Amino acid sequence: MDRRQYLLCFFFLCLISGDQGLVRGVVGLACNWGTQSTHPLEANIAVKLLKDNGFNKVKLFEADPAALKALGKSGIQVMVGIPNEFLAPLASSVQVAVNWVQQNVSSYVSRYGTDIRYVAVGNEPFLQTFKDTFLNTTFPALQNIQAALIKAGLGRQVKVTVPLNADVYQTDSGLPSGGDFRSDIHGLMISIIKFLSENNAPLTINIYPFLSLYDDPHFPVDYAFFNGTSAPVVDGSISYTNVFEANFDTLISALEKNGFSSLPVIVGEVGWPTDGDRNANVDYARRFNQALVDRISQGQGTPKRKTPPDIYLFALADEDAKSVRPGNFERHWGIFYYDGAIKYQLNMGNGKPLVPAKGVRYLARQWCVMSPEASVSDPNLPNSVAYACSYADCTSLGYGSSCGTLDARSNASYAFNMYYQTVDQRNGACSFSNLSTITKIDPSQNTCRFEIMMDLGKHETPRRHSFAGRKENPAAMMAFMSALILIICGAY
Repeated sequence: MDRRQYLLCFFFLCLISGDQGLVRGVVGLACNWGTQSTHPLEANIAVKLLKDNGFNKVKLFEADPAALKALGKSGIQVMVGIPNEFLAPLASSVQVAVNWVQQNVSSYVSRYGTDIRYVAVGNEPFLQTFKDTFLNTTFPALQNIQAALIKAGLGRQVKVTVPLNADVYQTDSGLPSGGDFRSDIHGLMISIIKFLSENNAPLTINIYPFLSLYDDPHFPVDYAFFNGTSAPVVDGSISYTNVFEANFDTLISALEKNGFSSLPVIVGEVGWPTDGDRNANVDYARRFNQALVDRISQGQGTPKRKTPPDIYLFALADEDAKSVRPGNFERHWGIFYYDGAIKYQLNMGNGKPLVPAKGVRYLARQWCVMSPEASVSDPNLPNSVAYACSYADCTSLGYGSSCGTLDARSNASYAFNMYYQTVDQRNGACSFSNLSTITKIDPSQNTCRFEIMMDLGKHETPRRHSFAGRKENPAAMMAFMSALILIICGAY
Protein backbone atom coordinates (compact mmCIF):
# COMPACT_ATOMS: atom_id res chain seq x y z
CA MET A 1 0.00 0.00 0.00
CA ASP A 2 1.52 3.35 -1.07
CA ARG A 3 1.18 6.62 0.88
CA ARG A 4 -1.81 7.86 -1.13
CA GLN A 5 -3.72 4.60 -0.56
CA TYR A 6 -2.88 4.72 3.14
CA LEU A 7 -4.14 8.29 3.48
CA LEU A 8 -7.29 7.44 1.54
CA CYS A 9 -7.99 4.46 3.84
CA PHE A 10 -7.37 6.65 6.89
CA PHE A 11 -9.78 9.26 5.51
CA PHE A 12 -12.55 6.69 5.09
CA LEU A 13 -11.91 5.30 8.57
CA CYS A 14 -12.40 8.81 9.95
CA LEU A 15 -15.65 9.11 8.00
CA ILE A 16 -16.87 5.82 9.44
CA SER A 17 -15.97 6.92 12.98
CA GLY A 18 -17.74 10.21 12.44
CA ASP A 19 -20.81 8.41 11.11
CA GLN A 20 -21.07 6.50 14.39
CA GLY A 21 -21.33 9.81 16.19
CA LEU A 22 -18.35 9.18 18.44
CA VAL A 23 -15.69 11.40 19.90
CA ARG A 24 -16.61 14.82 18.64
CA GLY A 25 -14.87 16.22 21.73
CA VAL A 26 -12.12 14.54 23.75
CA VAL A 27 -10.45 11.55 22.11
CA GLY A 28 -10.18 8.57 24.42
CA LEU A 29 -12.55 9.80 27.13
CA ALA A 30 -13.62 6.92 29.37
CA CYS A 31 -16.35 6.53 31.99
CA ASN A 32 -17.68 4.12 34.62
CA TRP A 33 -21.29 3.03 34.12
CA GLY A 34 -22.81 1.60 37.28
CA THR A 35 -26.32 0.18 37.52
CA GLN A 36 -26.97 -0.01 41.29
CA SER A 37 -30.06 2.12 41.01
CA THR A 38 -33.73 1.61 41.78
CA HIS A 39 -34.48 3.35 38.47
CA PRO A 40 -31.54 2.81 36.11
CA LEU A 41 -31.37 4.46 32.72
CA GLU A 42 -32.54 2.13 29.97
CA ALA A 43 -29.43 0.66 28.36
CA ASN A 44 -29.91 2.08 24.87
CA ILE A 45 -30.49 5.55 26.33
CA ALA A 46 -27.34 5.24 28.45
CA VAL A 47 -25.23 4.19 25.45
CA LYS A 48 -26.58 7.14 23.45
CA LEU A 49 -25.71 9.39 26.41
CA LEU A 50 -22.14 8.07 26.39
CA LYS A 51 -21.75 8.61 22.64
CA ASP A 52 -23.36 12.05 22.64
CA ASN A 53 -20.80 13.18 25.22
CA GLY A 54 -17.72 11.80 23.51
CA PHE A 55 -17.07 8.74 25.69
CA ASN A 56 -15.56 5.93 23.63
CA LYS A 57 -14.54 3.68 26.51
CA VAL A 58 -16.70 2.40 29.36
CA LYS A 59 -16.22 0.24 32.44
CA LEU A 60 -19.05 -1.97 33.71
CA PHE A 61 -18.95 -3.39 37.22
CA GLU A 62 -20.67 -6.59 36.17
CA ALA A 63 -21.67 -8.34 32.96
CA ASP A 64 -25.05 -6.66 32.68
CA PRO A 65 -26.82 -8.28 29.67
CA ALA A 66 -28.83 -5.20 28.68
CA ALA A 67 -25.74 -2.97 28.81
CA LEU A 68 -23.54 -5.41 26.88
CA LYS A 69 -26.16 -5.83 24.17
CA ALA A 70 -26.71 -2.09 23.84
CA LEU A 71 -22.95 -1.53 23.56
CA GLY A 72 -22.78 -3.90 20.58
CA LYS A 73 -21.48 -2.16 17.42
CA SER A 74 -21.58 1.17 19.28
CA GLY A 75 -17.93 2.01 18.70
CA ILE A 76 -17.39 2.04 22.48
CA GLN A 77 -14.64 -0.13 23.96
CA VAL A 78 -15.74 -2.07 27.04
CA MET A 79 -14.13 -3.18 30.28
CA VAL A 80 -16.46 -5.70 31.89
CA GLY A 81 -16.15 -6.35 35.60
CA ILE A 82 -16.43 -9.43 37.78
CA PRO A 83 -17.87 -8.73 41.27
CA ASN A 84 -15.88 -9.90 44.26
CA GLU A 85 -18.43 -12.51 45.23
CA PHE A 86 -17.58 -14.43 42.04
CA LEU A 87 -13.86 -14.66 42.83
CA ALA A 88 -14.07 -17.83 44.94
CA PRO A 89 -15.92 -19.98 42.37
CA LEU A 90 -13.73 -18.65 39.56
CA ALA A 91 -10.61 -19.44 41.57
CA SER A 92 -11.80 -22.97 42.28
CA SER A 93 -12.00 -24.19 38.70
CA VAL A 94 -10.79 -23.29 35.21
CA GLN A 95 -14.06 -24.70 33.86
CA VAL A 96 -16.05 -22.18 35.89
CA ALA A 97 -13.93 -19.45 34.31
CA VAL A 98 -14.42 -20.97 30.84
CA ASN A 99 -18.18 -20.93 31.38
CA TRP A 100 -18.08 -17.33 32.61
CA VAL A 101 -16.07 -16.13 29.62
CA GLN A 102 -18.36 -17.97 27.20
CA GLN A 103 -21.49 -16.50 28.76
CA ASN A 104 -20.28 -12.97 29.46
CA VAL A 105 -17.57 -12.24 26.88
CA SER A 106 -17.55 -14.55 23.86
CA SER A 107 -21.30 -14.51 23.33
CA TYR A 108 -21.49 -10.69 23.26
CA VAL A 109 -18.41 -10.34 21.05
CA SER A 110 -19.72 -12.83 18.48
CA ARG A 111 -23.49 -12.25 18.62
CA TYR A 112 -23.70 -8.50 19.20
CA GLY A 113 -20.34 -7.14 18.10
CA THR A 114 -19.59 -5.77 21.57
CA ASP A 115 -16.01 -4.50 21.63
CA ILE A 116 -14.84 -5.99 24.93
CA ARG A 117 -11.19 -5.08 25.56
CA TYR A 118 -10.72 -5.91 29.25
CA VAL A 119 -12.07 -8.19 31.93
CA ALA A 120 -11.69 -6.59 35.36
CA VAL A 121 -11.30 -9.41 37.89
CA GLY A 122 -12.75 -8.23 41.19
CA ASN A 123 -13.29 -4.69 42.44
CA GLU A 124 -10.75 -3.38 44.95
CA PRO A 125 -10.43 -6.89 46.49
CA PHE A 126 -7.49 -5.92 48.71
CA LEU A 127 -9.25 -2.95 50.28
CA GLN A 128 -8.13 -2.94 53.90
CA THR A 129 -11.72 -2.87 55.16
CA PHE A 130 -12.24 -6.27 53.46
CA LYS A 131 -9.40 -7.65 55.60
CA ASP A 132 -8.27 -10.96 54.02
CA THR A 133 -11.62 -11.95 52.49
CA PHE A 134 -10.34 -12.07 48.91
CA LEU A 135 -6.58 -12.50 49.41
CA ASN A 136 -6.55 -16.17 48.46
CA THR A 137 -8.99 -16.06 45.56
CA THR A 138 -8.14 -12.99 43.49
CA PHE A 139 -4.93 -14.21 41.85
CA PRO A 140 -6.20 -17.74 41.04
CA ALA A 141 -9.38 -16.21 39.58
CA LEU A 142 -7.23 -13.87 37.47
CA GLN A 143 -5.17 -16.80 36.19
CA ASN A 144 -8.24 -18.87 35.37
CA ILE A 145 -9.95 -16.03 33.51
CA GLN A 146 -6.77 -15.50 31.47
CA ALA A 147 -6.67 -19.22 30.62
CA ALA A 148 -10.35 -19.10 29.67
CA LEU A 149 -9.82 -16.11 27.36
CA ILE A 150 -6.97 -17.93 25.62
CA LYS A 151 -9.11 -21.05 25.23
CA ALA A 152 -11.88 -18.92 23.72
CA GLY A 153 -9.44 -17.46 21.19
CA LEU A 154 -9.67 -14.01 22.78
CA GLY A 155 -6.27 -13.85 24.45
CA ARG A 156 -4.97 -11.13 22.12
CA GLN A 157 -8.15 -9.08 21.91
CA VAL A 158 -9.24 -9.13 25.56
CA LYS A 159 -6.83 -8.44 28.42
CA VAL A 160 -7.28 -9.17 32.11
CA THR A 161 -6.74 -6.63 34.86
CA VAL A 162 -7.48 -6.17 38.56
CA PRO A 163 -8.96 -2.81 39.69
CA LEU A 164 -7.26 -1.97 42.98
CA ASN A 165 -7.72 0.77 45.52
CA ALA A 166 -4.77 3.11 46.01
CA ASP A 167 -4.35 1.69 49.52
CA VAL A 168 -2.37 -1.24 48.05
CA TYR A 169 0.69 1.01 48.02
CA GLN A 170 2.14 3.48 50.49
CA THR A 171 5.18 5.63 51.18
CA ASP A 172 7.03 5.66 54.47
CA SER A 173 8.76 8.92 53.57
CA GLY A 174 5.53 10.74 52.71
CA LEU A 175 6.92 11.40 49.23
CA PRO A 176 6.02 9.68 45.94
CA SER A 177 9.62 8.49 45.47
CA GLY A 178 9.23 6.35 48.61
CA GLY A 179 6.37 4.35 47.14
CA ASP A 180 6.13 0.59 47.65
CA PHE A 181 3.40 -1.97 48.03
CA ARG A 182 1.82 -2.68 51.39
CA SER A 183 3.92 -5.09 53.41
CA ASP A 184 1.03 -7.45 54.15
CA ILE A 185 0.33 -8.03 50.44
CA HIS A 186 3.74 -7.24 48.93
CA GLY A 187 4.45 -10.76 47.70
CA LEU A 188 0.95 -11.19 46.31
CA MET A 189 1.10 -7.86 44.49
CA ILE A 190 4.41 -8.76 42.85
CA SER A 191 2.99 -12.11 41.71
CA ILE A 192 -0.04 -10.41 40.18
CA ILE A 193 2.02 -7.67 38.52
CA LYS A 194 4.46 -10.24 37.09
CA PHE A 195 1.52 -12.20 35.68
CA LEU A 196 -0.01 -9.07 34.14
CA SER A 197 3.35 -8.12 32.63
CA GLU A 198 3.83 -11.59 31.11
CA ASN A 199 0.40 -11.34 29.49
CA ASN A 200 0.82 -7.75 28.22
CA ALA A 201 -2.00 -6.68 30.52
CA PRO A 202 -2.36 -3.47 32.54
CA LEU A 203 -2.72 -2.80 36.24
CA THR A 204 -5.80 -0.77 37.14
CA ILE A 205 -5.80 1.63 40.07
CA ASN A 206 -8.57 3.79 41.56
CA ILE A 207 -7.56 7.21 42.87
CA TYR A 208 -9.91 9.45 44.86
CA PRO A 209 -8.63 12.92 45.83
CA PHE A 210 -12.07 13.59 47.34
CA LEU A 211 -11.48 10.84 49.90
CA SER A 212 -8.22 12.50 50.97
CA LEU A 213 -10.28 15.54 51.87
CA TYR A 214 -13.11 13.46 53.39
CA ASP A 215 -10.84 11.36 55.61
CA ASP A 216 -8.60 14.15 56.88
CA PRO A 217 -10.16 17.44 58.08
CA HIS A 218 -6.68 19.02 57.98
CA PHE A 219 -5.96 18.02 54.38
CA PRO A 220 -5.25 21.16 52.27
CA VAL A 221 -8.33 21.70 50.12
CA ASP A 222 -6.51 23.12 47.11
CA TYR A 223 -4.14 20.13 46.98
CA ALA A 224 -7.13 17.93 46.12
CA PHE A 225 -7.63 19.86 42.87
CA PHE A 226 -5.53 20.17 39.72
CA ASN A 227 -5.59 23.96 39.64
CA GLY A 228 -5.01 24.66 43.32
CA THR A 229 -2.61 27.13 44.84
CA SER A 230 -1.50 25.21 47.92
CA ALA A 231 2.19 24.79 48.69
CA PRO A 232 3.68 22.03 46.52
CA VAL A 233 5.13 18.79 47.84
CA VAL A 234 8.77 18.80 46.82
CA ASP A 235 10.27 15.39 46.05
CA GLY A 236 13.85 15.88 44.86
CA SER A 237 13.68 17.75 41.57
CA ILE A 238 9.90 17.26 41.27
CA SER A 239 7.25 19.55 42.76
CA TYR A 240 3.77 18.07 43.14
CA THR A 241 0.90 20.57 43.14
CA ASN A 242 -1.97 18.07 43.43
CA VAL A 243 -2.63 14.79 45.19
CA PHE A 244 -3.67 12.93 42.01
CA GLU A 245 -0.20 13.21 40.47
CA ALA A 246 1.51 12.49 43.78
CA ASN A 247 -0.65 9.42 44.35
CA PHE A 248 -0.19 8.07 40.81
CA ASP A 249 3.58 8.59 40.93
CA THR A 250 3.74 6.79 44.27
CA LEU A 251 2.44 3.75 42.39
CA ILE A 252 4.95 4.29 39.58
CA SER A 253 7.75 4.42 42.16
CA ALA A 254 6.50 1.16 43.66
CA LEU A 255 6.52 -0.46 40.22
CA GLU A 256 10.01 0.85 39.46
CA LYS A 257 11.32 -0.32 42.82
CA ASN A 258 10.14 -3.85 42.09
CA GLY A 259 11.38 -4.11 38.50
CA PHE A 260 8.22 -3.22 36.54
CA SER A 261 8.90 0.34 35.44
CA SER A 262 7.14 -0.05 32.09
CA LEU A 263 3.97 -1.86 33.20
CA PRO A 264 0.95 -0.09 31.70
CA VAL A 265 -1.41 1.45 34.25
CA ILE A 266 -5.07 2.40 33.89
CA VAL A 267 -6.81 4.80 36.28
CA GLY A 268 -10.03 2.85 36.71
CA GLU A 269 -11.95 5.36 38.82
CA VAL A 270 -11.51 9.04 39.58
CA GLY A 271 -14.12 11.72 40.11
CA TRP A 272 -15.91 13.94 42.59
CA PRO A 273 -19.37 13.53 44.19
CA THR A 274 -21.99 16.28 44.32
CA ASP A 275 -23.89 15.47 47.50
CA GLY A 276 -23.79 13.63 50.81
CA ASP A 277 -20.97 15.63 52.45
CA ARG A 278 -20.00 19.26 52.92
CA ASN A 279 -17.15 18.83 50.40
CA ALA A 280 -19.37 16.94 47.96
CA ASN A 281 -21.05 19.70 45.99
CA VAL A 282 -21.63 20.87 42.44
CA ASP A 283 -18.96 23.61 42.53
CA TYR A 284 -16.19 21.29 43.69
CA ALA A 285 -17.28 18.53 41.29
CA ARG A 286 -17.30 20.92 38.34
CA ARG A 287 -13.89 22.28 39.30
CA PHE A 288 -12.31 18.84 39.66
CA ASN A 289 -13.89 17.12 36.68
CA GLN A 290 -13.36 20.03 34.28
CA ALA A 291 -9.65 20.07 35.08
CA LEU A 292 -9.56 16.28 34.74
CA VAL A 293 -11.20 16.39 31.30
CA ASP A 294 -8.81 19.18 30.28
CA ARG A 295 -5.83 17.03 31.27
CA ILE A 296 -7.13 14.13 29.19
CA SER A 297 -7.85 16.43 26.26
CA GLN A 298 -4.34 17.87 26.38
CA GLY A 299 -2.67 14.46 26.78
CA GLN A 300 -1.10 15.46 30.07
CA GLY A 301 0.68 12.81 32.10
CA THR A 302 2.44 13.01 35.47
CA PRO A 303 6.06 13.89 36.34
CA LYS A 304 7.09 10.20 36.31
CA ARG A 305 4.84 9.12 33.41
CA LYS A 306 4.67 11.74 30.70
CA THR A 307 2.38 9.57 28.56
CA PRO A 308 -1.10 9.84 30.09
CA PRO A 309 -2.89 6.66 31.15
CA ASP A 310 -6.43 5.77 30.18
CA ILE A 311 -8.57 7.48 32.83
CA TYR A 312 -12.13 6.31 33.57
CA LEU A 313 -14.22 9.10 35.02
CA PHE A 314 -16.35 8.03 37.96
CA ALA A 315 -19.20 8.04 37.19
CA LEU A 316 -21.78 8.43 34.46
CA ALA A 317 -24.89 8.80 36.65
CA ASP A 318 -25.96 8.68 40.30
CA GLU A 319 -26.87 5.31 41.83
CA ASP A 320 -29.41 5.48 44.65
CA ALA A 321 -29.09 1.82 45.65
CA LYS A 322 -25.35 1.83 46.37
CA SER A 323 -24.10 1.07 49.84
CA VAL A 324 -23.54 4.12 52.04
CA ARG A 325 -21.00 2.32 54.17
CA PRO A 326 -18.13 4.53 52.89
CA GLY A 327 -20.33 7.63 53.26
CA ASN A 328 -23.57 9.22 52.05
CA PHE A 329 -21.68 10.64 49.06
CA GLU A 330 -21.46 7.14 47.52
CA ARG A 331 -24.79 7.62 45.76
CA HIS A 332 -23.84 10.93 44.14
CA TRP A 333 -20.73 10.41 41.98
CA GLY A 334 -22.48 10.89 38.64
CA ILE A 335 -21.76 13.78 36.30
CA PHE A 336 -25.45 13.27 35.50
CA TYR A 337 -28.40 12.73 37.80
CA TYR A 338 -29.85 9.21 37.87
CA ASP A 339 -32.03 10.08 34.85
CA GLY A 340 -29.28 11.51 32.66
CA ALA A 341 -30.18 15.13 33.44
CA ILE A 342 -27.19 17.48 33.65
CA LYS A 343 -26.03 18.46 37.15
CA TYR A 344 -23.48 21.01 36.01
CA GLN A 345 -21.96 21.95 32.71
CA LEU A 346 -18.55 20.76 31.47
CA ASN A 347 -16.53 21.56 28.38
CA MET A 348 -15.93 18.08 26.98
CA GLY A 349 -13.34 19.28 24.49
CA ASN A 350 -13.34 21.78 21.62
CA GLY A 351 -16.03 23.76 23.43
CA LYS A 352 -18.51 20.86 23.29
CA PRO A 353 -20.89 20.98 26.30
CA LEU A 354 -22.48 18.06 28.08
CA VAL A 355 -25.64 16.73 26.44
CA PRO A 356 -28.48 15.28 28.55
CA ALA A 357 -30.10 11.89 28.02
CA LYS A 358 -32.79 11.73 25.37
CA GLY A 359 -35.99 9.69 25.37
CA VAL A 360 -36.40 9.47 29.16
CA ARG A 361 -40.02 9.15 30.31
CA TYR A 362 -41.19 10.06 33.79
CA LEU A 363 -43.95 9.26 36.24
CA ALA A 364 -46.76 11.78 36.72
CA ARG A 365 -45.66 15.28 37.75
CA GLN A 366 -46.73 14.98 41.38
CA TRP A 367 -45.03 14.77 44.75
CA CYS A 368 -45.85 13.33 48.16
CA VAL A 369 -45.33 15.91 50.92
CA MET A 370 -46.25 16.47 54.55
CA SER A 371 -49.83 17.62 54.81
CA PRO A 372 -50.39 21.29 55.75
CA GLU A 373 -52.80 20.10 58.44
CA ALA A 374 -50.24 17.73 60.01
CA SER A 375 -48.11 18.79 62.96
CA VAL A 376 -44.36 18.26 63.32
CA SER A 377 -45.09 17.29 66.92
CA ASP A 378 -47.22 14.32 65.83
CA PRO A 379 -45.78 11.25 67.62
CA ASN A 380 -46.10 9.19 64.42
CA LEU A 381 -43.80 11.48 62.43
CA PRO A 382 -40.36 10.12 63.47
CA ASN A 383 -41.29 6.51 62.69
CA SER A 384 -42.93 7.51 59.41
CA VAL A 385 -39.80 9.32 58.26
CA ALA A 386 -37.59 6.43 59.40
CA TYR A 387 -39.77 3.99 57.45
CA ALA A 388 -39.63 6.10 54.29
CA CYS A 389 -35.86 6.47 54.45
CA SER A 390 -35.28 2.78 55.11
CA TYR A 391 -36.66 2.05 51.62
CA ALA A 392 -35.53 5.18 49.76
CA ASP A 393 -32.45 7.34 49.41
CA CYS A 394 -32.45 10.16 51.97
CA THR A 395 -28.71 10.86 51.87
CA SER A 396 -29.29 14.40 50.55
CA LEU A 397 -30.76 15.30 53.97
CA GLY A 398 -27.47 14.85 55.82
CA TYR A 399 -25.38 17.64 57.31
CA GLY A 400 -23.71 19.74 54.63
CA SER A 401 -25.73 18.08 51.86
CA SER A 402 -27.97 19.68 49.24
CA CYS A 403 -31.08 19.37 51.43
CA GLY A 404 -29.31 19.75 54.78
CA THR A 405 -30.86 23.13 55.59
CA LEU A 406 -34.52 22.10 55.26
CA ASP A 407 -36.81 22.69 58.22
CA ALA A 408 -38.54 19.81 59.99
CA ARG A 409 -41.64 19.91 57.78
CA SER A 410 -39.63 19.96 54.56
CA ASN A 411 -37.38 17.19 55.89
CA ALA A 412 -40.42 14.98 56.31
CA SER A 413 -41.73 15.97 52.89
CA TYR A 414 -38.46 15.02 51.26
CA ALA A 415 -38.44 11.61 52.95
CA PHE A 416 -42.08 10.93 52.07
CA ASN A 417 -41.54 11.92 48.45
CA MET A 418 -38.41 9.81 47.99
CA TYR A 419 -40.32 6.77 49.19
CA TYR A 420 -43.31 7.63 47.01
CA GLN A 421 -41.16 8.00 43.91
CA THR A 422 -39.00 4.96 44.64
CA VAL A 423 -42.09 2.72 44.70
CA ASP A 424 -43.28 4.29 41.42
CA GLN A 425 -46.04 6.47 42.93
CA ARG A 426 -48.15 3.38 43.53
CA ASN A 427 -51.61 3.75 45.03
CA GLY A 428 -51.50 4.14 48.80
CA ALA A 429 -47.76 4.92 48.85
CA CYS A 430 -48.36 8.47 50.05
CA SER A 431 -50.04 7.38 53.27
CA PHE A 432 -47.99 8.01 56.37
CA SER A 433 -50.41 7.91 59.32
CA ASN A 434 -52.48 10.75 57.81
CA LEU A 435 -49.38 12.96 57.78
CA SER A 436 -48.96 13.24 54.00
CA THR A 437 -50.70 14.41 50.86
CA ILE A 438 -50.06 14.54 47.12
CA THR A 439 -49.31 17.90 45.50
CA LYS A 440 -48.87 19.08 41.92
CA ILE A 441 -46.64 21.99 43.04
CA ASP A 442 -42.92 21.23 42.90
CA PRO A 443 -41.62 21.47 46.51
CA SER A 444 -37.95 21.76 45.43
CA GLN A 445 -36.14 24.66 47.06
CA ASN A 446 -32.70 26.21 46.55
CA THR A 447 -30.21 23.35 46.10
CA CYS A 448 -32.68 20.67 47.25
CA ARG A 449 -34.19 18.70 44.37
CA PHE A 450 -37.43 16.79 45.00
CA GLU A 451 -37.30 13.94 42.48
CA ILE A 452 -39.82 12.52 40.09
CA MET A 453 -38.64 9.06 39.06
CA MET A 454 -38.47 7.61 35.58
CA ASP A 455 -41.37 5.43 34.48
CA LEU A 456 -39.85 1.94 34.43
CA GLY A 457 -43.00 0.60 32.81
CA LYS A 458 -41.87 2.34 29.66
CA HIS A 459 -38.35 0.95 29.84
CA GLU A 460 -36.69 -2.40 30.54
CA THR A 461 -37.18 -3.98 33.96
CA PRO A 462 -33.96 -3.51 35.98
CA ARG A 463 -31.97 -6.53 37.06
CA ARG A 464 -31.57 -7.33 40.74
CA HIS A 465 -28.00 -6.83 41.83
CA SER A 466 -25.86 -8.46 44.49
CA PHE A 467 -24.11 -6.02 46.78
CA ALA A 468 -21.70 -8.47 48.35
CA GLY A 469 -18.76 -6.45 47.06
CA ARG A 470 -19.63 -3.53 49.36
CA LYS A 471 -21.77 -4.88 52.15
CA GLU A 472 -24.34 -2.58 53.70
CA ASN A 473 -23.65 -1.52 57.24
CA PRO A 474 -26.89 -1.63 59.25
CA ALA A 475 -25.30 0.24 62.14
CA ALA A 476 -24.24 3.10 59.87
CA MET A 477 -27.69 3.26 58.34
CA MET A 478 -29.34 3.26 61.76
CA ALA A 479 -27.00 6.05 62.91
CA PHE A 480 -27.98 8.10 59.89
CA MET A 481 -31.68 7.43 60.50
CA SER A 482 -31.31 8.42 64.16
CA ALA A 483 -29.60 11.67 63.21
CA LEU A 484 -32.34 12.43 60.71
CA ILE A 485 -35.04 11.83 63.30
CA LEU A 486 -33.20 14.12 65.72
CA ILE A 487 -33.18 16.86 63.08
CA ILE A 488 -36.94 16.56 62.74
CA CYS A 489 -37.62 16.09 66.44
CA GLY A 490 -35.47 19.12 67.20
CA ALA A 491 -38.28 21.29 65.90
CA TYR A 492 -40.81 20.00 68.43
